[in-house]
Amino acid sequence: MRKAKLQAATLGGNPDDIEAAFYDALRQGDIERLMACWADEEEIVCVHPGGPRLIGARAIRATFEAMFANGTVQAHPTQVHKVESLASAMHHLLERVEVLGPDGPQTAYVLATNVLPTARFKRTQRKCTRLNPWPVPCTICLSGLKC
Repeated sequence: MRKAKLQAATLGGNPDDIEAAFYDALRQGDIERLMACWADEEEIVCVHPGGPRLIGARAIRATFEAMFANGTVQAHPTQVHKVESLASAMHHLLERVEVLGPDGPQTAYVLATNVLPTARFKRTQRKCTRLNPWPVPCTICLSGLKC
């Protein structure tokens, strides 16, 4: 993998814009746009439902590439609760995920927490620093692991 592919691209905007870009990239299966939403820092963290804690752009990118190999992720943020401080914004939300199960289309739900730097704190790099989803009990497995 080329070094440039391991680094997150620069994405401007406020926390709402960055989060919207992240979910749009998920639904489009666009790994470059998705990785542009993450902070360009070594210690970014992502936890997928039922999965281990992933640290760093390389590990995070690899899991999303594996997901996109099976198609796009039709996740839609709902019930967003926002807490903003001088340095960061925390968005706690319920993701509604549409999946194709053995009996046809079904809906699963995932609790997620996205932490993003605020525009007031960091004007040059405003991207996701953490994405920590916790699964809501469901009958459909989103990541190949048990919910």
